[in-house]
Amino acid sequence: MPDSSKTTTTNWPRVLVVVPAVLAVTLSIFAWPAARLSPRDLPFGVAGPASVTRPVEQSLARQHGAFDVHRYADEQGARRAIKDRDVYGALVVAPSGETLLTATAASPSVATMLEQTFAAPESSSTSAHGPQTPRVVDVVPADRDDPHGSAFGALVLPLVLSSVGLALAVALSTVPGVRQAVLLGGAALLGGLVATALMQSWLGVIGGSWVVNAGVISLIMLAIASALAGLKALGGYVGFGLGAALMVLVGNAWSGISSAPEMLPKPVGLIGQLLPPGAGGNLLRSTAFFDRAGGYGHLAVLLVWAGLGVAAILTGALVRRRRALHAPRSLEPEIRAAGQTA
Repeated sequence: MPDSSKTTTTNWPRVLVVVPAVLAVTLSIFAWPAARLSPRDLPFGVAGPASVTRPVEQSLARQHGAFDVHRYADEQGARRAIKDRDVYGALVVAPSGETLLTATAASPSVATMLEQTFAAPESSSTSAHGPQTPRVVDVVPADRDDPHGSAFGALVLPLVLSSVGLALAVALSTVPGVRQAVLLGGAALLGGLVATALMQSWLGVIGGSWVVNAGVISLIMLAIASALAGLKALGGYVGFGLGAALMVLVGNAWSGISSAPEMLPKPVGLIGQLLPPGAGGNLLRSTAFFDRAGGYGHLAVLLVWAGLGVAAILTGALVRRRRALHAPRSLEPEIRAAGQTA
């Protein structure tokens, strides 16, 4: 009979190593990017005659790569660029004064950062009456029911967790194959309809086309769930677990939805946009507030993940069939039947 007390004692060193290690990794993934929020090549526009915008451009260039400056001839061009999601904001410089154009719908935290940056005395223009802070105009405002973007930012984690649960439920209920892929698609569609009904019809924190938003949320869920189900079909529960950790930890924490990808340390922001949570959240932002502008790259990322996931599910089904065909056939039923006949 095994000594249970000895087994329990020998597990203590492992626990003492694993728990701090998991905590350290988790905190690093979540807390490190949040503690290092700062603009890094943040797309920002400067509009006006070159003679008056040159000092502003030189001031921005001295900020060690914080801003990726785009130049526009006038305020109209800067406004158009913001609505097309080419820049997060723009400073319009004119002899009469400066106007700071922002878009809280693109990122409330970036809009606040821009206001604080250009309201500082060293960033303000001067006149005979002293420093003049720029007039602030919100070109694409966030929804009135969610002015700080808190509800929109909180959408990502429930979507990820629901998609993980969907993938696990489908993987446990059916074997890999066409039926599993169809079931995932149907469940993701229902999930998208429910989420849009809550976020847009009830809470009213997103705008745009109801049908398009529902399609985007459904695609987010399908991309995550199909990828995890595909990993389960090919790699078993180990593959599923690694994929779930990637989506829940890395994908959620590095999505940049509550701030902006350009506010995260490099290359965290880029990695986050290559995963379904980050790509999906930014695609939904485009369809909800910007008439789909700037969302096609994110759409491509989601389609690739969904396609790879479905391909992995079908490949897992094919591998399963081949293993069944080449597995040694048991002769026990035939032996029993022969014995009964004799």
